Amino acid sequence: MDVQQVDKESLEELLAVAVEGATPEEVMPPVGGPPGWTTERQEAFQNWHRARRPGLAGPLRESTFAITHNGKIVGSARLALRDSHDVLETGMWLGRSHRGSGIGTATLRILLDEAARAGARAVVADTKGHNMAALGALRRNGATLFASQDTVEIHAELIPKEMLPPSPSTANP
Repeated sequence: MDVQQVDKESLEELLAVAVEGATPEEVMPPVGGPPGWTTERQEAFQNWHRARRPGLAGPLRESTFAITHNGKIVGSARLALRDSHDVLETGMWLGRSHRGSGIGTATLRILLDEAARAGARAVVADTKGHNMAALGALRRNGATLFASQDTVEIHAELIPKEMLPPSPSTANP
């Protein structure tokens, strides 16, 4: 299990995973037109990832990663700087055949380590109340969850492990 920044080589494989194992709405911002993986949506998917290649220091302040499992790309994750320079937002998707196998939980752990290396004091994520896989991965990584009063939205806040104070059992005397 690993994540690597999306590059020219991994982008084609990532698109193939998206087309084969996800709907456009699950993996990218909305694009007008008929439903499904149209040529326009595939181009928009690639352009979206290309624009994020400069990473957190780039103009979009966002980085996308290809999630690999057993040497094969199975989905994508992202980290993005929010208004505060020490808060990162994360999100991810997996191809259908790789959902429910613990990859999301493990990927989130890796992203929290990436966030700590980037100096983040917190990582946030938003999901829907019916997305049990995402909620499980967030809970298993110590997220504090906040439900919206008006919608099915759930907001999660996580603290990268390196930013947590030492537990009493591991603190130096």
